[in-house]
Amino acid sequence: MDRAPENQDAVTHPNTPDQRDQEPIGRILLRLGMIDDAELSRALAVQRQNGDLLGTILRNLGMLSDEDWARALSAQTGIPLVLAADFPETPVIELQISHKFLKERHLLPLARSPDRLELAMADPLDAYAVEAMELAAELPIERRIATPRDIATALDQLYDAEPETIADLLDKGEQGTSRAGDADIERLKDLASEAPIVRLVDHLLSAAIEARASDIHLEPFEHSLRVRFRIDGILRESEAPPEHMAPALLSRIKILAKLNIAERRLAQDGRIRIRLQGRKVDLRVSTLPSLYGESVVIRILEQKSGAPDFLSLGLSSHRQERLLTTLEQHNGIVLATGPTGSGKTTSLYALMNHLNDIERKIITVEDPVEYEIPGLTQIHVNADIGLTFANLLRSIVRHDPDVIMIGEMRDFETAEIAVQSALTGHMVLSTLHTNDAPGAITRMLDMGVEDYLLVSTLRAVIAQRLVRRLCPECRAPYRPVDALIRRLGLEQLAEITGQDKVVLYRATGCKHCSEIGYVGRIGIYELMIPDEKIRGLVLARADVMSLKRAALESGMTTMFRDGLMKALDGTTTLEEVGRVAQAP
Repeated sequence: MDRAPENQDAVTHPNTPDQRDQEPIGRILLRLGMIDDAELSRALAVQRQNGDLLGTILRNLGMLSDEDWARALSAQTGIPLVLAADFPETPVIELQISHKFLKERHLLPLARSPDRLELAMADPLDAYAVEAMELAAELPIERRIATPRDIATALDQLYDAEPETIADLLDKGEQGTSRAGDADIERLKDLASEAPIVRLVDHLLSAAIEARASDIHLEPFEHSLRVRFRIDGILRESEAPPEHMAPALLSRIKILAKLNIAERRLAQDGRIRIRLQGRKVDLRVSTLPSLYGESVVIRILEQKSGAPDFLSLGLSSHRQERLLTTLEQHNGIVLATGPTGSGKTTSLYALMNHLNDIERKIITVEDPVEYEIPGLTQIHVNADIGLTFANLLRSIVRHDPDVIMIGEMRDFETAEIAVQSALTGHMVLSTLHTNDAPGAITRMLDMGVEDYLLVSTLRAVIAQRLVRRLCPECRAPYRPVDALIRRLGLEQLAEITGQDKVVLYRATGCKHCSEIGYVGRIGIYELMIPDEKIRGLVLARADVMSLKRAALESGMTTMFRDGLMKALDGTTTLEEVGRVAQAP
C-alpha cells in the first residue's frame, strides 16, 4: 500500500486500481506538513535497506501517527475518513467471518443497507479483504478509511473480544527470556534491547499519551511491579507487565535516558526526546532507589507548537483587564506561583503570546522548552555544560530584550539578576513555588532579595491551582443543602455570576470521559497587584497573613472563591475545589 521502490513517494499495492492520476503519497505528506524532507529521506533510506512499506517505516520511526497516515491516504484516494466517534454503537451485521480475520485485516462494518455494506479499513486498497467481505455479506462494499487502533478498539467493544493487553505483546516463547532478577549488567543491556522489552516500552509510552497522562510511575514491590498514570492530576493504576520483566524494563528506560544502568544505589535524572505517534515528546526520567528496586517516574512533556490563548486561561474579565494593564508597563516582575504541575509555565506562555509582536524582543530560559512559538528566542538550560539560569541571564541582558521569561527562580543568584533586569527596563516573567500570591513576597525576601528592590520591581503575582473540568456530556445538576449555601456564601456568588438560584454539578461518568466524569483541567486563580499599603508592609517586613489581609482589602479574590464561581457555572465540582484550594 505504501511501498516506494521507484518513485520516492509512490504508493503501490498488489491489487491497486489505476493510480496514474493520484498524487504520490510522499508528496501529500510533505504538502500537509506531516513530515519534512529530512524525515522522508531517512525513511526512504531505511526502505532501501529492508524493503518495508513507506508508511510502516514512518510510523515505526515515530515520524508519523496513524491518524496522519489515514488522512494522507484519504487525500490521495478520495476515500472518506471516518473517526471513532462515527462508529456504530451496536454491531451492524452478524459476523459470518472470523473476528480474527477482521482484526488482522483491520476491518469494521459501519452501516448496512439493502444495496451496500459500508466498511472501515486501515488499508483501503486491500482488494482481498474487500472480496472476502463482499462474499460474506453478499453485498457490494463501500470503503471508508480509519486507523488500525480505532478499528481494533471498536471490534473489541462491539464483538465482545478481549482488548489487547501487555501479555499480547509478548510471544509465549519470549516471556521467560526477560527474567533478570540477579542478572549482570551486560545481560541486562542485552535484555533491554530485545524485541519484547522494546515493544513493551513503546506500548507503555503510547498508552500514557493516549490516556492524556502527565506522568508515568513505575513502582517495584516484593512480588509485583505497579504502573500508574497521573491523569488530570489524579493517579490511576494501569496494566503492569510481569514482575520478572521489571529489571529489563527499567534498564531499557535508563538506557534511553542515558543513565548509568549499573548505578542502582543513587537517584538519577535524565531526559528522552522522541517522536511517538508523529508527535514530539520530551520525557524527563527520574529514578529513586527503593526497598525492592528502583522506582521510576517519567514526566511527559509534549512539545506543543503555539502557546495557549490568554483568554483560555479561565481568568475573570475583571482580572484579565487588571493583568493586561500591568503587562503594558515596560519593566518589572510578574510571577506565577503554585506547586509543581499547577500550570504556571502555561500561564506565562499565554502572557508572552499576548505580548508577542514585532515591536518586542522576547527571550526565554527554560528547562525544558515546553512550547515552540515563532518570534520568541527560546533557550534550553543545560547545567552539564554550565548553561544555567544565572549564567544565561547574564548574557541575555546584552541582547537587548524587552521581555525575559525565566522558567523558575531557584536561588538568590537568579532572583538577583532578575531584579536587576527589571530595574534596568526589562519586563521579567518567572515562576515560584509558594502556596498563595502573598507568599511570593516572603519567598523572595527569604531568598535574599532586598525589600526596597522588591517594592520597586514587583508588578503582579498570579497564584494558581488546576481543577478537573466536568464532562459536559454527563454532568448532573443538584441543589446543595441550605447549611452549605450559607456557610460558603453561595447565594451572593450566584448573584455576582448572574444566576437566579444556587445550582452545583456532580460528576457521573459516560463513554466520552471514560466513565470518570471529568475531561481536562482549568485553572483557579488569585491575582495580587501590590498597592501602596502592601508595599509599606513589605518594607516593614510584615508576615504573610498581614500581606494577605491587605491584598484582600485591595480587591484580590482567593483561589477558593474563584473555584466556587467555577463550580456554580458548571465548570468543575465543589469537591474538586476543596481538593486543591483551602477554604478561608
